[in-house]
Amino acid sequence: MFYHLLYPLSDYWFGFNVFKYITFRAAFCGISAFLFSLALGPYIINRLANFNIREKVLRSDAPALYEFHKHKEGTPTMGGILIITSMVLSTLFWADLTNKFIIYALAGVIWLGVIGFIDDYIKIKGKSKGLRATTKLLGQFSIAAFIGIMLFLDNGFPNTLSFPFFKNFVINLGLLYILYAIIVIIASSNAVNITDGLDGLAIGCIAIIAMTYAVMSYITGHAQFSQYLNLFYNPGAGELTVFCTAILGSALGFLWYNAYPASIFMGDTGSLALGGAIGMVALFIKMEILLFLVAGIFVLETLSVLIQVGVFKLKKRRTFLMAPIHHHFQFKGLHENKIIVRFWIVAIVLSLLALATLKLR
Repeated sequence: MFYHLLYPLSDYWFGFNVFKYITFRAAFCGISAFLFSLALGPYIINRLANFNIREKVLRSDAPALYEFHKHKEGTPTMGGILIITSMVLSTLFWADLTNKFIIYALAGVIWLGVIGFIDDYIKIKGKSKGLRATTKLLGQFSIAAFIGIMLFLDNGFPNTLSFPFFKNFVINLGLLYILYAIIVIIASSNAVNITDGLDGLAIGCIAIIAMTYAVMSYITGHAQFSQYLNLFYNPGAGELTVFCTAILGSALGFLWYNAYPASIFMGDTGSLALGGAIGMVALFIKMEILLFLVAGIFVLETLSVLIQVGVFKLKKRRTFLMAPIHHHFQFKGLHENKIIVRFWIVAIVLSLLALATLKLR
């Protein structure tokens, strides 16, 4: 909005020329998202509490976990409303709204947020465990397929897969690129959902990942930087820097209230949308393979669940005391805060390694 309203005024006064620069708009987008989250947080927390939108901690499939989390019973949930509102508002204010990647990203975040909202609402107000897995997957599939098809039909967007550490090693996926895009978005969305089990764990990692992809988006959309680093140059991808800082700012603002002991939980409303957001950005800037490194915590959490289920079905024994793996460490006796901070530290190290790979080609 500001870009479209104020930048044209640079013809009359040079001061408005700053709205042309992605770095300027990205910085203020992140600050705006953070302030939106801080300002709206108390209101949304109170409204959720008044409507009795509260977390139910006791799980029939994991009664032993109740002892660790019983103090969280009744905490307002569906806080993804706060995250998405802050993220979308700040993006609308500071991004170029004619940019196709911004449009796709906003559409994807809102769509996945609605799916998560419905899932959360059924869990809280109904007697079931939420949306049926097939229904939820179908909802995720629909937006992921739409984005995959739009990218495939975009003549300026290569349907290729590139690899870190290799300059010229690319695989042309052709029509399979649509399926590939679907897998990336759905997997990212669900991975964050799996990780969201401790106060501030998932949202803290999201903030770190968003910062990392903000840097990568800027480099990908910058002709000189991308050429120097032998990266795919996508002139429209630079605008995703603004979107990434919107994620960062809203995540930090939400963490203000979600840090241990949490005053609000994001629920599926936030986790599905945020996971989908980082998956979409990774696709748009052609850094999908690096997502395994940047989002290594989410990968680890997801793998721990797959290993636990797979080994139990084959050998009737458990690899971990409980999956996802953050619960395993709880049962090992580590305090929740220590687990969270250590996972954040690992996420920071993985992000630094991912940034280092940009030069190692």
